[in-house]
Amino acid sequence: MFRSFLKSKIHGVKVTGVNLEYEGSITLDKKLIETAGLSVNEKVLVCNLDNGSRFETYVIEGGDGVVEVNGAAAHLAKVGDRVIVMSFCILEEKEVEAHKPKVVRV
Repeated sequence: MFRSFLKSKIHGVKVTGVNLEYEGSITLDKKLIETAGLSVNEKVLVCNLDNGSRFETYVIEGGDGVVEVNGAAAHLAKVGDRVIVMSFCILEEKEVEAHKPKVVRV
């Protein structure tokens, strides 16, 4: 049997920009992507701590300090909002006990 688990989480990062006209995604600082163990184009769940909205999108790489919500999701965040970015993995039962998610607190 396979089960879903938290793989990585960036907790409390502040949105630095929103871009409604972009095709979609969340743009993240390369260092954040690497530290959290994310990959470009990886699906993520984003939860806005300031307004309670949640949305799924995918990661693209941005410059230093960039956390930008793009496309339709730009309606769900504003500059300065704190968000949680989470990715998940599918594990076999035998992998569950050893699994430790990466948590990055900002």
